[in-house]
Amino acid sequence: MATTSTLFNNDEVTFNVKNNKGVITLNRPKSLNALNLPMINEMYPVLKKWSQENLDMVIIEGAGTKAFCAGGDVVAVTSAPQEIRGTEKQTEFFKKEYQLNHLIGTLSIPYVALIDGITMGGGVGLSVHGKYRVATEHTLFAMPETGIGLFPDVGGSFFMPKLKGGLGMYLALTGYRLKGADCVHAGIATHICQQQEIENLKNDLLNLENNEENNITAVLNKYDSEFPKEQFTLENLLPNIDECFMKGSLEEILKCLDSTDNSWSIKTRKQFNSFSPTSVKITFEQLSRGKQLSTLKECLQMEYRLACRCCEDIDFYEGIRALLIDKDKNPQWQPSSIAEVTESIVERYFSQLPSSRELEL
Repeated sequence: MATTSTLFNNDEVTFNVKNNKGVITLNRPKSLNALNLPMINEMYPVLKKWSQENLDMVIIEGAGTKAFCAGGDVVAVTSAPQEIRGTEKQTEFFKKEYQLNHLIGTLSIPYVALIDGITMGGGVGLSVHGKYRVATEHTLFAMPETGIGLFPDVGGSFFMPKLKGGLGMYLALTGYRLKGADCVHAGIATHICQQQEIENLKNDLLNLENNEENNITAVLNKYDSEFPKEQFTLENLLPNIDECFMKGSLEEILKCLDSTDNSWSIKTRKQFNSFSPTSVKITFEQLSRGKQLSTLKECLQMEYRLACRCCEDIDFYEGIRALLIDKDKNPQWQPSSIAEVTESIVERYFSQLPSSRELEL
């Protein structure tokens, strides 16, 4: 196997080429392959180079069996010194991450993401914009950002409104976790494969001699057809999800949940008590605006403004503290209620940055 050199210490991400096909391996299994800035800085130029060299295919995978990529290293972002909070130096992670997401979404060669295991946040951004996303029975998808004072970024405003009915808004606001075959039913994954067969699937792709896309699809379909057929576990709840999460405002969604008297609505409504009020308000607006935007580029540029504003305010830091640092699970959100998150607060999040700081793609 011909390989490129590993481009920085600790081998946090590796690049290999076989039969004119590139393989990217996220190699931080002890950290659930969480994505950090050095990894992004290595991946972007290699992926760009492979595209320019017109490789037949790119495959991206995560090391180990627990996670494809559990998300971005948000602890590192929120641990920035007070004096650079909200500055471009701090938000560089988001800028570079979104540029990588855009490259993946506009890649001229087939891109296959093997999303085996935990796939959340930044891991979704590395996979969902590619043409092929292969789940396994161990895949666990979620965009849980409203619980940490952030919002479902990495292009969430582009792909989530495209999911059926109110499903995208439901997943975005609640961080609901999809497992295994549910990822295919929801439209997050394009195919599914048994975990014990994922290495064989990868080798079959690497050994393809005719790399026309119908041959790639044939390999993926073969493994997909061998996976036991399972019903969408949310199937019976889709009418409730559509009824409540296709409303014209967050307040109408909450009112619908209050008036829908079943165990699902009671549990879902209760969840909102733990989310950042600001996050749920801007997330609703983010998906509503994203539905009207036509390109991934426009969505990522909007999301970068939101990310910068989150870095200027309190909730992002408080959410990370409560969930990942002190782990007391008792965030003190500011404002503390949805009613206190005014229209002017929301509009500030979406307002343009100084021209020198806007995301260039």
